[in-house]
Amino acid sequence: MSGSLAAGEGRPRPEDDVRGAVRALLARVAHPVLLLAVVAVFAATARYGWQPGPVTFAFQFAVLCYLAVLERLIPYERSWHPSRREWRWYGVYHLFTTVGGATGQTLVLLAAGALAPARPALPLAAEMPLALLLGSLASYAVHRLGHTNPWLWRLHGVHHVPDKVNVGNNGVNHVLDVFLSQACAQLPLALIGLSERAVFGVGLFVIAQGYFVHANVAVRLGPLNHVFAGPELHRLHHSTDLAEAGHYGSDLSLWDRVFHSFTWRPGRAPAAVGLARPETFPATSAIGATLVHPWRLPPKAGETAG
Repeated sequence: MSGSLAAGEGRPRPEDDVRGAVRALLARVAHPVLLLAVVAVFAATARYGWQPGPVTFAFQFAVLCYLAVLERLIPYERSWHPSRREWRWYGVYHLFTTVGGATGQTLVLLAAGALAPARPALPLAAEMPLALLLGSLASYAVHRLGHTNPWLWRLHGVHHVPDKVNVGNNGVNHVLDVFLSQACAQLPLALIGLSERAVFGVGLFVIAQGYFVHANVAVRLGPLNHVFAGPELHRLHHSTDLAEAGHYGSDLSLWDRVFHSFTWRPGRAPAAVGLARPETFPATSAIGATLVHPWRLPPKAGETAG
């Protein structure tokens, strides 16, 4: 009897099979559910006349909670889970990120409302793809500049200090970096006269994708990585190996293909994430030093993402 039990100890239990099937299902539907949420919130806001500002804030919080739960259910790397202490730091940074992002988004929406024609030149079905492509291109340009311009890197590099990638530290940013990124990426949409609804809809998609790519989840998009930015691509962006740390698009990966910063291939993953030169930035826990870091010393020649 005892020999029979010992022989069976290594066999998969039925409940393990069920858990595996559930995890596989969650990994498959995680991204489609997020995209459906974008469509549903956009449609409900238009139908019921909700104010875009509060809706954007509530949607951002809901996306964060959704992905934080998925990180526990289908983690990519368990050691990347934030500790309680890290969550406290992240909470402070999220406050800064929310303030910077909300300020930038408010200015963009105000500009869109002021500049948009009484009747848009294009129907919404044509405006949305145009707004998405132009907004994604502007976001790509601002992000890449944040890695190549020495002073902007002193702002954006704050985001690359953590040596793990998870949805919590997606909010680890310098407040000015968030403001500049938000305003510069979407302001062109308002300046060319796209409607406020189109700008709002693209903003929801950008929020969802921005948190999704940073999530510590075992989700693989496969060939869709060539269209959408996903966690597999963004983990490479945080790689300490600068030869593979491209992928500046956080919503679409199209512009990485166009401008030759697409380095992913199936199965490729970074050996380590964080800064290649961690001594050039304060630790994430040093919040005060982080906020004043861009002005403490003039950027040195050649100081970029390295």
